[in-house]
Amino acid sequence: MNRPILDKNLDSQLFTEFYYLKEELIQFCRDYNLPTSGGKIELTNRIQQYLKDGSVLKTNKKQRTIEVNQTFSLATVILPHMRYSEKHRAFFKQYLGPTFSFNVPFQRWLKENSGKTFQDAIDAYPILLNIKKKQGAAIDKQFEYNTYIRAFFQDNKGKSLEDAIKCWRYKKSLQGHNKYEKSDCNVLK
Repeated sequence: MNRPILDKNLDSQLFTEFYYLKEELIQFCRDYNLPTSGGKIELTNRIQQYLKDGSVLKTNKKQRTIEVNQTFSLATVILPHMRYSEKHRAFFKQYLGPTFSFNVPFQRWLKENSGKTFQDAIDAYPILLNIKKKQGAAIDKQFEYNTYIRAFFQDNKGKSLEDAIKCWRYKKSLQGHNKYEKSDCNVLK
């Protein structure tokens, strides 16, 4: 079955069976006056609800905490929804070295540990890096392409990125899940 056109007449269940780019989801929301904010999962849920019964899911607007005091110390408390700036990056680089980055595991740790201090964050950073090295970085659900490509290369040593992309394009055109399967490589023959 060819991927159906994303419009208001699409069945909500059928919509979930196909892959759509985030840009396509945003365009749908614009076309039908739905909120365009949020990540791919939030947009997908909003569109599915709209297609199901015409209702609009409310957006989750997170209130960002603005750091008024721009000087930091090891005792600075991590606030909920804190937005990290270049000044924060410079502070952490002071203690963690020039290779410091706000990588995903560290960002997640900061988000889950409001109330702790920057010292706690500095102590946690090398532990998080070590876990990331041993286990590989986890890929969040909305990054289906990245997950697919990683699984492709784990199963196909020596294949090219071009091969992986051909398989991905084939897979996302099909109805159903977008997880890598060995049979996807048939498209390379």
